[in-house]
Amino acid sequence: MAQIPLATKGNYFHVYDFRVKPGMAAKFVEAFEAHDYRDDNPFHSSPAQVKDGVVAQDVDDPDHLYLIGEWSDIAAHAALRNQQMTSGEKPAFMEMIVPGTFKPVYAKIVMSTPQHILDGAAKAKAHA
Repeated sequence: MAQIPLATKGNYFHVYDFRVKPGMAAKFVEAFEAHDYRDDNPFHSSPAQVKDGVVAQDVDDPDHLYLIGEWSDIAAHAALRNQQMTSGEKPAFMEMIVPGTFKPVYAKIVMSTPQHILDGAAKAKAHA
């Protein structure tokens, strides 16, 4: 199988580096999935979302998590986030987050391995 770049140059990552309250990681993931996978999630219907986000857990600290997603327009992500935060709807998972730690950092993707380079590496592996 050919490799594909993690992200596309010129797009943006949103990175949430946050903590959940002690011992709440499993319940957080369950509540986040229930909220995120619902049919009316506005983030998933945005044309600016390039790749859906992932939640990753620090292997040395289970209460330390990351949410990372790829967007073509960070203003679109920020507008949706602000809309959700001011709508009065407070997702259940928010109660499990240490206050003040769930704010994204936006990072512009300035390098992404071109597909032809990855394809060449895959061919070299196949012949090795």
